[in-house]
Amino acid sequence: MERFQQQSILRKKKKKMVILSGPRQAGKTTLAKAISKQFTSSMYLNYDNSEDRRILFKEAWPSSVELLIFDEIHKMPKWKNYLKGVYDTKPEFQKILVTGSARLEVFKQVGDSLAGRYFLHRLMPLSPAECEKVHVNYTIDRFLERGGFPEPFLTQDLIDADRWRLQYIDSLLREDVLDFENIQNLNAIRLVFDLLRERVGSPVSYTSIAQDAAISPNTVKKYIQILEALYIVFRVTPFSRNIARSLLKEPKIYFFDIGLVKGSSGARFENLVGFCLLKHALAKADYQAKIVSLHYLLTKEKKEVDFVLARDNHMEKLIEVKHSDHSINPSLRYFHEKYQTPSVQVVKELKRERVENQIEVIQGGNFLKSLYL
Repeated sequence: MERFQQQSILRKKKKKMVILSGPRQAGKTTLAKAISKQFTSSMYLNYDNSEDRRILFKEAWPSSVELLIFDEIHKMPKWKNYLKGVYDTKPEFQKILVTGSARLEVFKQVGDSLAGRYFLHRLMPLSPAECEKVHVNYTIDRFLERGGFPEPFLTQDLIDADRWRLQYIDSLLREDVLDFENIQNLNAIRLVFDLLRERVGSPVSYTSIAQDAAISPNTVKKYIQILEALYIVFRVTPFSRNIARSLLKEPKIYFFDIGLVKGSSGARFENLVGFCLLKHALAKADYQAKIVSLHYLLTKEKKEVDFVLARDNHMEKLIEVKHSDHSINPSLRYFHEKYQTPSVQVVKELKRERVENQIEVIQGGNFLKSLYL
Protein backbone atom coordinates (compact mmCIF):
# COMPACT_ATOMS: atom_id res chain seq x y z
CA MET A 1 0.00 0.00 0.00
CA GLU A 2 1.47 3.36 -1.04
CA ARG A 3 1.09 6.11 1.55
CA PHE A 4 -0.18 9.52 0.49
CA GLN A 5 3.08 11.25 1.50
CA GLN A 6 5.37 9.22 -0.77
CA GLN A 7 5.26 11.39 -3.89
CA SER A 8 5.48 14.64 -1.92
CA ILE A 9 8.58 13.42 -0.07
CA LEU A 10 10.21 12.36 -3.35
CA ARG A 11 9.62 15.85 -4.77
CA LYS A 12 10.94 17.65 -1.71
CA LYS A 13 14.03 15.45 -1.37
CA LYS A 14 15.37 17.12 -4.50
CA LYS A 15 15.63 20.39 -2.56
CA LYS A 16 16.47 19.58 1.08
CA MET A 17 16.84 16.84 3.64
CA VAL A 18 13.51 15.33 4.74
CA ILE A 19 12.74 14.50 8.37
CA LEU A 20 9.90 12.00 8.72
CA SER A 21 8.54 11.69 12.25
CA GLY A 22 5.50 9.98 13.71
CA PRO A 23 4.31 7.30 16.11
CA ARG A 24 6.10 3.98 16.40
CA GLN A 25 4.76 1.50 13.79
CA ALA A 26 2.85 4.14 11.83
CA GLY A 27 4.74 2.97 8.72
CA LYS A 28 7.80 5.25 8.62
CA THR A 29 10.36 2.50 7.92
CA THR A 30 8.12 0.88 5.31
CA LEU A 31 7.62 4.25 3.59
CA ALA A 32 11.36 5.02 3.73
CA LYS A 33 12.21 1.69 2.11
CA ALA A 34 9.54 2.23 -0.56
CA ILE A 35 11.11 5.61 -1.33
CA SER A 36 14.57 4.00 -1.50
CA LYS A 37 13.41 1.86 -4.44
CA GLN A 38 13.20 5.04 -6.51
CA PHE A 39 16.98 5.46 -6.22
CA THR A 40 19.77 3.52 -7.93
CA SER A 41 21.53 2.99 -4.59
CA SER A 42 20.50 3.56 -0.98
CA MET A 43 21.64 2.68 2.53
CA TYR A 44 19.40 2.22 5.57
CA LEU A 45 21.07 2.80 8.96
CA ASN A 46 19.19 2.32 12.23
CA TYR A 47 20.73 3.85 15.34
CA ASP A 48 19.24 1.03 17.45
CA ASN A 49 21.43 -1.49 15.56
CA SER A 50 24.99 -1.73 16.96
CA GLU A 51 26.64 -2.32 13.56
CA ASP A 52 24.69 0.54 11.97
CA ARG A 53 25.63 2.73 14.92
CA ARG A 54 29.33 2.05 14.25
CA ILE A 55 28.89 3.08 10.60
CA LEU A 56 27.06 6.23 11.67
CA PHE A 57 29.72 7.30 14.15
CA LYS A 58 32.49 6.77 11.57
CA GLU A 59 30.38 8.08 8.64
CA ALA A 60 31.57 4.93 6.90
CA TRP A 61 28.96 4.62 4.17
CA PRO A 62 30.04 4.53 0.50
CA SER A 63 30.35 8.05 -0.91
CA SER A 64 28.51 6.91 -4.06
CA VAL A 65 25.24 6.10 -2.23
CA GLU A 66 22.40 8.21 -3.66
CA LEU A 67 20.05 8.01 -0.66
CA LEU A 68 20.98 7.78 3.02
CA ILE A 69 18.21 6.77 5.43
CA PHE A 70 18.91 7.47 9.12
CA ASP A 71 16.37 5.81 11.44
CA GLU A 72 15.98 6.77 15.14
CA ILE A 73 18.96 9.12 14.81
CA HIS A 74 17.42 11.45 17.44
CA LYS A 75 18.74 9.00 20.06
CA MET A 76 22.31 10.01 19.17
CA PRO A 77 23.84 12.70 21.42
CA LYS A 78 23.91 16.07 19.62
CA TRP A 79 22.13 14.51 16.65
CA LYS A 80 21.22 17.84 15.06
CA ASN A 81 24.84 18.95 14.91
CA TYR A 82 25.73 15.53 13.48
CA LEU A 83 23.11 15.86 10.72
CA LYS A 84 24.20 19.42 9.98
CA GLY A 85 27.77 18.22 9.48
CA VAL A 86 26.73 15.33 7.23
CA TYR A 87 24.36 17.50 5.19
CA ASP A 88 26.82 20.36 4.72
CA THR A 89 29.66 18.09 3.52
CA LYS A 90 27.81 15.49 1.43
CA PRO A 91 28.05 15.31 -2.38
CA GLU A 92 25.34 17.38 -4.07
CA PHE A 93 23.69 14.31 -5.63
CA GLN A 94 23.32 12.55 -2.27
CA LYS A 95 19.93 12.81 -0.52
CA ILE A 96 19.12 12.28 3.16
CA LEU A 97 15.92 10.93 4.72
CA VAL A 98 15.70 10.94 8.53
CA THR A 99 13.00 8.98 10.38
CA GLY A 100 12.16 8.84 14.07
CA SER A 101 9.38 8.00 16.51
CA ALA A 102 9.76 11.11 18.68
CA ARG A 103 8.54 14.63 17.99
CA LEU A 104 11.15 16.97 16.56
CA GLU A 105 9.78 19.82 18.69
CA VAL A 106 10.97 18.25 21.95
CA PHE A 107 14.58 18.74 20.91
CA LYS A 108 14.42 22.52 20.48
CA GLN A 109 16.83 22.95 23.36
CA VAL A 110 19.57 21.54 21.11
CA GLY A 111 19.37 24.68 18.99
CA ASP A 112 18.38 25.50 15.44
CA SER A 113 21.47 24.09 13.74
CA LEU A 114 19.28 22.45 11.07
CA ALA A 115 17.36 25.62 10.21
CA GLY A 116 16.78 25.92 6.47
CA ARG A 117 18.14 22.46 5.72
CA TYR A 118 15.08 20.21 5.96
CA PHE A 119 11.40 19.68 5.29
CA LEU A 120 9.35 18.10 8.10
CA HIS A 121 6.72 15.46 7.36
CA ARG A 122 4.58 13.83 10.06
CA LEU A 123 3.43 10.31 9.17
CA MET A 124 0.29 9.51 11.13
CA PRO A 125 -1.75 6.30 11.33
CA LEU A 126 -4.35 5.78 8.63
CA SER A 127 -7.53 7.86 8.54
CA PRO A 128 -10.70 7.71 6.44
CA ALA A 129 -9.46 10.67 4.35
CA GLU A 130 -6.15 8.95 3.55
CA CYS A 131 -7.90 5.65 2.81
CA GLU A 132 -10.05 7.51 0.28
CA LYS A 133 -6.96 8.99 -1.38
CA VAL A 134 -4.99 5.73 -1.62
CA HIS A 135 -8.04 3.52 -2.34
CA VAL A 136 -8.03 1.33 0.78
CA ASN A 137 -11.36 -0.18 1.86
CA TYR A 138 -12.51 0.80 5.35
CA THR A 139 -15.45 1.32 7.66
CA ILE A 140 -15.72 3.72 10.59
CA ASP A 141 -16.41 0.74 12.86
CA ARG A 142 -13.13 -0.83 11.76
CA PHE A 143 -11.28 2.33 12.83
CA LEU A 144 -13.10 2.33 16.17
CA GLU A 145 -12.32 -1.33 16.76
CA ARG A 146 -8.71 -1.46 15.54
CA GLY A 147 -7.40 2.10 15.30
CA GLY A 148 -5.54 3.33 12.24
CA PHE A 149 -2.09 1.79 12.65
CA PRO A 150 -1.46 -0.16 9.44
CA GLU A 151 -0.72 -3.62 10.88
CA PRO A 152 -3.81 -4.08 13.09
CA PHE A 153 -6.01 -2.14 10.68
CA LEU A 154 -5.14 -4.19 7.60
CA THR A 155 -4.94 -7.66 9.14
CA GLN A 156 -7.87 -10.00 8.53
CA ASP A 157 -7.71 -11.55 12.00
CA LEU A 158 -9.02 -9.52 14.95
CA ILE A 159 -7.00 -11.70 17.36
CA ASP A 160 -3.82 -10.68 15.52
CA ALA A 161 -4.87 -7.04 15.89
CA ASP A 162 -5.41 -7.47 19.64
CA ARG A 163 -2.08 -9.28 19.98
CA TRP A 164 -0.33 -6.44 18.15
CA ARG A 165 -1.81 -3.90 20.59
CA LEU A 166 -0.63 -5.79 23.67
CA GLN A 167 2.92 -5.91 22.28
CA TYR A 168 2.67 -2.28 21.20
CA ILE A 169 1.74 -1.04 24.68
CA ASP A 170 4.53 -3.08 26.25
CA SER A 171 7.16 -1.77 23.84
CA LEU A 172 5.98 1.82 24.27
CA LEU A 173 6.16 1.79 28.05
CA ARG A 174 9.19 -0.46 28.53
CA GLU A 175 11.43 0.56 25.65
CA ASP A 176 10.47 3.93 24.20
CA VAL A 177 9.88 5.69 27.51
CA LEU A 178 13.17 4.40 28.95
CA ASP A 179 15.04 5.36 25.76
CA PHE A 180 13.59 8.84 25.97
CA GLU A 181 14.17 9.54 29.65
CA ASN A 182 15.43 7.66 32.69
CA ILE A 183 12.14 6.98 34.49
CA GLN A 184 12.63 5.43 37.92
CA ASN A 185 9.01 4.46 38.51
CA LEU A 186 7.67 2.64 35.44
CA ASN A 187 4.62 1.47 37.39
CA ALA A 188 3.61 5.09 38.01
CA ILE A 189 3.81 6.15 34.36
CA ARG A 190 1.92 2.97 33.42
CA LEU A 191 -0.81 3.93 35.90
CA VAL A 192 -1.00 7.48 34.47
CA PHE A 193 -1.23 5.95 30.99
CA ASP A 194 -4.11 3.68 32.08
CA LEU A 195 -5.94 6.54 33.83
CA LEU A 196 -5.73 8.67 30.69
CA ARG A 197 -7.27 5.83 28.67
CA GLU A 198 -10.39 6.13 30.84
CA ARG A 199 -10.65 9.94 30.65
CA VAL A 200 -10.71 10.60 26.92
CA GLY A 201 -12.92 13.56 26.03
CA SER A 202 -12.87 15.22 29.46
CA PRO A 203 -10.60 18.05 30.64
CA VAL A 204 -7.75 16.41 32.53
CA SER A 205 -6.90 17.56 36.04
CA TYR A 206 -3.25 16.89 36.87
CA THR A 207 -4.16 17.09 40.56
CA SER A 208 -6.89 14.46 40.25
CA ILE A 209 -4.63 12.03 38.40
CA ALA A 210 -1.83 12.72 40.90
CA GLN A 211 -4.12 11.70 43.76
CA ASP A 212 -5.14 8.50 41.99
CA ALA A 213 -1.54 7.62 41.09
CA ALA A 214 -0.05 8.75 44.43
CA ILE A 215 2.49 11.05 42.76
CA SER A 216 2.83 14.84 42.49
CA PRO A 217 0.90 16.93 39.91
CA ASN A 218 4.24 18.06 38.42
CA THR A 219 5.24 14.41 37.91
CA VAL A 220 1.89 13.75 36.19
CA LYS A 221 2.52 16.72 33.89
CA LYS A 222 6.03 15.46 33.13
CA TYR A 223 4.77 11.94 32.32
CA ILE A 224 2.08 13.31 29.98
CA GLN A 225 4.71 15.44 28.23
CA ILE A 226 6.80 12.30 27.68
CA LEU A 227 3.79 10.37 26.32
CA GLU A 228 3.06 13.33 24.04
CA ALA A 229 6.66 13.60 22.85
CA LEU A 230 6.60 9.92 21.85
CA TYR A 231 3.37 10.30 19.84
CA ILE A 232 1.36 8.19 22.29
CA VAL A 233 -1.11 10.93 23.26
CA PHE A 234 -1.86 14.45 22.10
CA ARG A 235 -3.23 17.41 24.02
CA VAL A 236 -6.12 19.62 22.93
CA THR A 237 -6.13 22.92 24.81
CA PRO A 238 -9.04 25.36 25.27
CA PHE A 239 -9.17 28.05 22.60
CA SER A 240 -8.15 31.49 23.80
CA ARG A 241 -6.77 34.46 21.93
CA ASN A 242 -4.37 34.70 24.84
CA ILE A 243 -2.15 31.70 24.09
CA ALA A 244 -0.45 31.66 27.49
CA ARG A 245 -3.82 31.56 29.24
CA SER A 246 -4.94 28.70 26.97
CA LEU A 247 -1.91 26.58 27.91
CA LEU A 248 -2.57 27.06 31.62
CA LYS A 249 -6.11 25.68 31.41
CA GLU A 250 -6.86 21.97 31.65
CA PRO A 251 -6.26 20.14 28.36
CA LYS A 252 -8.11 17.18 26.95
CA ILE A 253 -5.99 14.13 26.21
CA TYR A 254 -6.54 11.87 23.20
CA PHE A 255 -4.67 8.86 21.81
CA PHE A 256 -3.05 8.38 18.41
CA ASP A 257 -4.21 4.75 18.63
CA ILE A 258 -8.00 4.78 18.96
CA GLY A 259 -7.82 1.13 20.00
CA LEU A 260 -6.28 2.20 23.31
CA VAL A 261 -9.35 4.17 24.41
CA LYS A 262 -11.34 2.65 27.26
CA GLY A 263 -14.92 3.76 27.65
CA SER A 264 -18.06 4.20 25.62
CA SER A 265 -18.37 4.00 21.86
CA GLY A 266 -19.02 7.75 22.02
CA ALA A 267 -15.62 8.37 23.61
CA ARG A 268 -13.90 6.25 20.97
CA PHE A 269 -15.68 8.09 18.17
CA GLU A 270 -14.75 11.47 19.68
CA ASN A 271 -11.10 10.31 19.85
CA LEU A 272 -11.27 9.22 16.19
CA VAL A 273 -12.63 12.62 15.13
CA GLY A 274 -10.04 14.40 17.27
CA PHE A 275 -7.19 12.37 15.76
CA CYS A 276 -8.44 12.97 12.21
CA LEU A 277 -8.70 16.71 12.87
CA LEU A 278 -5.13 16.73 14.23
CA LYS A 279 -3.90 14.80 11.18
CA HIS A 280 -5.74 17.30 8.97
CA ALA A 281 -4.02 20.22 10.77
CA LEU A 282 -0.55 18.63 10.56
CA ALA A 283 -0.99 17.84 6.87
CA LYS A 284 -2.04 21.44 6.17
CA ALA A 285 1.25 22.57 7.73
CA ASP A 286 3.44 19.93 6.05
CA TYR A 287 2.00 20.15 2.53
CA GLN A 288 0.39 23.59 2.25
CA ALA A 289 2.45 25.62 4.77
CA LYS A 290 -0.79 26.63 6.53
CA ILE A 291 -0.66 26.65 10.32
CA VAL A 292 -3.95 25.27 11.68
CA SER A 293 -4.36 24.54 15.38
CA LEU A 294 -6.79 22.25 17.19
CA HIS A 295 -8.59 23.32 20.38
CA TYR A 296 -11.85 22.97 22.25
CA LEU A 297 -14.22 25.63 23.67
CA LEU A 298 -15.22 25.89 27.33
CA THR A 299 -16.76 28.76 29.32
CA LYS A 300 -17.06 29.31 33.07
CA GLU A 301 -20.74 28.43 32.65
CA LYS A 302 -19.64 24.99 31.33
CA LYS A 303 -20.76 25.66 27.77
CA GLU A 304 -18.51 23.39 25.72
CA VAL A 305 -17.81 22.45 22.10
CA ASP A 306 -15.62 19.43 21.45
CA PHE A 307 -13.24 20.84 18.84
CA VAL A 308 -12.23 24.10 17.20
CA LEU A 309 -10.02 24.49 14.14
CA ALA A 310 -8.25 27.84 14.38
CA ARG A 311 -5.86 29.78 12.18
CA ASP A 312 -4.03 33.04 12.93
CA ASN A 313 -5.71 33.05 16.36
CA HIS A 314 -9.19 33.06 14.80
CA MET A 315 -11.73 30.25 14.92
CA GLU A 316 -12.36 28.77 11.47
CA LYS A 317 -14.74 25.93 12.34
CA LEU A 318 -16.57 24.58 15.40
CA ILE A 319 -17.08 20.81 15.57
CA GLU A 320 -19.35 19.00 18.01
CA VAL A 321 -19.19 15.19 18.05
CA LYS A 322 -22.10 12.88 18.84
CA HIS A 323 -22.49 9.15 18.53
CA SER A 324 -26.22 9.17 17.71
CA ASP A 325 -27.84 12.39 19.01
CA HIS A 326 -28.75 14.41 15.91
CA SER A 327 -30.42 17.31 17.79
CA ILE A 328 -28.07 20.29 17.70
CA ASN A 329 -26.08 20.74 20.87
CA PRO A 330 -27.19 23.95 22.69
CA SER A 331 -23.57 24.98 23.33
CA LEU A 332 -22.74 24.63 19.64
CA ARG A 333 -25.76 26.75 18.79
CA TYR A 334 -24.73 29.36 21.40
CA PHE A 335 -21.15 29.71 20.12
CA HIS A 336 -22.25 29.68 16.48
CA GLU A 337 -24.69 32.55 17.07
CA LYS A 338 -22.22 34.50 19.21
CA TYR A 339 -19.21 34.28 16.90
CA GLN A 340 -20.84 33.55 13.51
CA THR A 341 -18.25 30.83 12.95
CA PRO A 342 -18.99 27.96 10.52
CA SER A 343 -20.22 25.07 12.67
CA VAL A 344 -20.86 21.38 12.21
CA GLN A 345 -22.27 18.60 14.35
CA VAL A 346 -20.69 15.28 13.39
CA VAL A 347 -22.90 12.27 14.17
CA LYS A 348 -21.76 8.69 13.72
CA GLU A 349 -25.24 7.17 13.49
CA LEU A 350 -27.24 9.56 11.32
CA LYS A 351 -29.95 8.71 8.83
CA ARG A 352 -30.37 12.10 7.17
CA GLU A 353 -27.99 15.03 6.93
CA ARG A 354 -29.36 18.56 7.15
CA VAL A 355 -28.55 22.22 7.72
CA GLU A 356 -30.36 23.94 10.57
CA ASN A 357 -29.85 27.65 11.27
CA GLN A 358 -26.64 27.49 9.22
CA ILE A 359 -25.28 24.61 11.35
CA GLU A 360 -24.47 21.46 9.40
CA VAL A 361 -25.50 18.10 10.84
CA ILE A 362 -23.36 15.60 8.96
CA GLN A 363 -22.78 11.86 9.04
CA GLY A 364 -19.48 10.97 10.69
CA GLY A 365 -17.96 9.04 7.81
CA ASN A 366 -18.75 11.78 5.31
CA PHE A 367 -17.17 14.43 7.51
CA LEU A 368 -13.98 12.44 8.17
CA LYS A 369 -13.35 11.56 4.54
CA SER A 370 -13.77 15.25 3.59
CA LEU A 371 -10.71 16.29 5.64
CA TYR A 372 -7.41 17.04 3.92
CA LEU A 373 -5.70 13.80 4.99
